Order: sequence, then structure tokens, then C-alpha cells
Amino acid sequence: MNRKLQIFLEYKVKEDRLEEYEELMKDVLPALSEYGAKDVDWYEAADQKALYVEMFTMPTMSHYHAMKKLRCTNEHPLFSKLDHAVEGGIKKVHCWAFIQKQAD
Repeated sequence: MNRKLQIFLEYKVKEDRLEEYEELMKDVLPALSEYGAKDVDWYEAADQKALYVEMFTMPTMSHYHAMKKLRCTNEHPLFSKLDHAVEGGIKKVHCWAFIQKQAD
């Protein structure tokens, strides 16, 4: 059985960089599909200012590891632009992969 691989990215954005960050996300979110991401969702926390979460699915753990390396380092020309907007820099982007479970 093929179980869904759900990816979560969570990070805090500097309050003085919110406008810049939201503009960048207009390019970042569509670019995720180039790395296998599907069903991309983007959220801002309702009870914590400037806390953001991205959620999407990926086809394999290999896709996840490749995407995580690009999102959490300064290697990618687009994704690295978030370094100045994220509290503590891009290395503070928390990234997790979860495998869908079924109660049988």
C-alpha cells in the first residue's frame, strides 16, 4: 500500500520583513512543484504573530531530503532569499516528513 508522505515546514518570520516574505512566497510556493511537491498549502498561525507553516505532499523520502536541503540552506537561488526574512535565518526552518497511517 502506498501511503502519503506529508511534509511540514514551520518557521517564524521577522515582523519587519513580513511584506518582503509574503512577496517572495508568490514565487517560492509554485517552485516547490519542480521538486515533486503537490497539494501545497500555506498558513499563518492564528495565535502566534508571524509564525508560518507550509504543508505539501512529496512522492518519496528522496524527494523530501533533496527539498529539505534546498529549503534549509543557502544553496538554492530562490529559496535562499528567505534567509533574511526568517528569524535566525533559513537554518531555522523546521522541516518534517510524516507517513500517513491507517487504523485498520
